[in-house]
Formats: sequence, C-alpha cells, structure tokens
Amino acid sequence: MSDTETAAPARSGAKGVAIGVVLLLAALVVLYALNDRLTPGSARGIVSAQVVQIAPRVSGEVMQVHVEDDAVVEAGDPLFSVDPRPFMLAVRQAEANLGSALQNIDASSASLVSAQAAVTQARTALETTRAEAARSFRLEERGIASTAQGDQARASVAQAEAQLESAEAQLESARAQLGPQGEDNPAIQAAEAQLERAQYDLASATVTAPHLGVVTNVTLSEGQYIGAGNPALTFIDSGAAWITVDLRENQLQQVDPGDPAHLLFDALPGRIFEGRVESIAWGINPGRNVQGGLVVNQPANRWFEPARRIPVRIELIGGMEAWPQSVRVGGKVHAVIFAGGDDAGPMAWLARGMQRLRSWATYLH
Repeated sequence: MSDTETAAPARSGAKGVAIGVVLLLAALVVLYALNDRLTPGSARGIVSAQVVQIAPRVSGEVMQVHVEDDAVVEAGDPLFSVDPRPFMLAVRQAEANLGSALQNIDASSASLVSAQAAVTQARTALETTRAEAARSFRLEERGIASTAQGDQARASVAQAEAQLESAEAQLESARAQLGPQGEDNPAIQAAEAQLERAQYDLASATVTAPHLGVVTNVTLSEGQYIGAGNPALTFIDSGAAWITVDLRENQLQQVDPGDPAHLLFDALPGRIFEGRVESIAWGINPGRNVQGGLVVNQPANRWFEPARRIPVRIELIGGMEAWPQSVRVGGKVHAVIFAGGDDAGPMAWLARGMQRLRSWATYLH
C-alpha cells in the first residue's frame, strides 16, 4: 500500500475527530446557555440575617455585663447595664420639680381666690359709694348740701371706680400667672415631661435584647465608659434568616419570585434543602460617585467589563423552624434556581444530579 493510500484514512480520521470536538464544544456551549437560563445557580451564596449593632440610649460607666459572647438570649433579657445613679438623681430632681410646680399652682390658686375676693369687695364698695353720692347729689340740687360736699362725693366715686379697676387688673394677672387648670397647666406639663424623660433614661440604663437571638462580638468590660449611640455589641436576630445569591444579569431573564430552589450548605455536606425565590433586588451600586449632583463614571480598565451581579433573596421552605442549627450567618451556600418554576424538565434533572454530586464533594473540602 502506498503512502498516499495510508495517509487518506488518517486524514479522514483526524477530520472526524475535529468534527466531533467541534460538535462537543457546540453542545457544551448550548448546554451552558440552557443551564444559565433554565437552572441558574451560584456557589457564592451567603447566609444572611438581621444583624443589629446594639448601642445604649444613655451614656455612662458600664456597671455589669449580663451576657457572654455568642450567648442565646430571649426578648427582654438584660445585656449590660450602665451606672444608674446619675439617672436616679435626675428622677428625684424631676419629682422635686413637679412637686414645686404643684405648690406654685396651689399658691397661684390662692392668689387668684384672694384677687377674686378683692374684686368683689371693690365692686361692693363702689356700689355703696355711688348710692351715698346719689343722695349727696340730690341734696346739692336742693341747696341743702354745699357744692364742696358734692365734689367730695364725686371724688369718692372716682376713687372707688379706680380701686375696682385695680382689683380687676390684679385678678387678670393672677389668672394669667395660674394658667389653665389641672393637667392642662403648662408648668405641670413641663415638670411631668421632665420626670418622664428622667424615668426613661433610668430604664435605659439597662440595655435588653430586642428579640430572640444571639449576641456576639461582646467586648465590654466593667468600668468601661460608653457613649450613647456607640455600638457596644452585635445582635443577630434569630427571627429572620435568608440566603443571598448574586446572579449575573443575563441569568435573571426567566427567574421570578416563587421559583423553587435547591440549597447546599457547606456546613452540612451531603444534605440538600429546598427553598423558593422571595425577591430580586431592584438595583445595585455600580461603583459610581456623585459629585456636585453629577454622576461620574468609573473608567474601565479591562477589555471586557465583568458582568454585574444582582442579589436574589431565597427563603428556606419551612421558615425558621427548618433552619439547621449548625448553619451560621455569613456561611457559604451553593444555590440552584429552577427558573419559571420548572423543576421536572431535563435541565432540572441535570441540575439536581450536579447538585447531588456537589453535596457529596463537600465532604472533601
């Protein structure tokens, strides 16, 4: 057999292999595209929860720390206390101020009663003076009384009227000083508000847990001074937890809230949990800065800009009762979403198989 005849089958075989490789690559590309659209997933999911920085509402010296780091606490359990003595003194001062305000109101009430009596007395005196003056005027008209006596009667009436006006002015002043009666009195309201504020500050001297959860990052010590509003420890609310998965924008075309998902926690190798898409974020921070009201684009330094990822929130089916105890906030999760709710198609079965393989592989790393 000649060399030409021998090379022909070899070229034919190489061509077949090349065609096979090209077809395989094309099939892989199609499979990858279908997988991205129908069963999008990510190995960079994160266990998320409500993480709150607990800070005191009042400033003071830490008197006692009631919890240890990573302790489970119930709602209302004391976490730490600051020195309550300044706030106790403030309560006593506010109570004294309220008592003083009530005494002032009583004194003003007495002054008001006295002023009302003075007005009544001045009005009676004016009526008496006017009656006596009327008799003097009649005698003056008949020539029995002198003009001097008539002038004296007129002067007495004018004096009585002036005394009545003075008494009425003092009555108005007493009413203004007293103000509204009872709880509507501004002085009493101010004193009561001061007392309520002092009592609130005293109650705030002991910081309590807002919900059932876990306290962590406890670095407080007795004798340490802490300011109001300064974070003292971290609280993880056990009443809400979810998985956050960042997917590329082109993976979200078929994803909708309510779509089922399979979740694999690194903390629990070999186990797959079921979840559902709760929501899809409406926006992200693209890394731009706002200066003077104008949006400034960050300069691109790559040939191809990396795909931006949108957070997808996934809830575990069964709620908080279904959450495994060994999973921690910030833990890694591999999530697969069955887009469009289709968890029974060929791509879904393939994704299930791959997820099962990953669950076994997590035993090794």
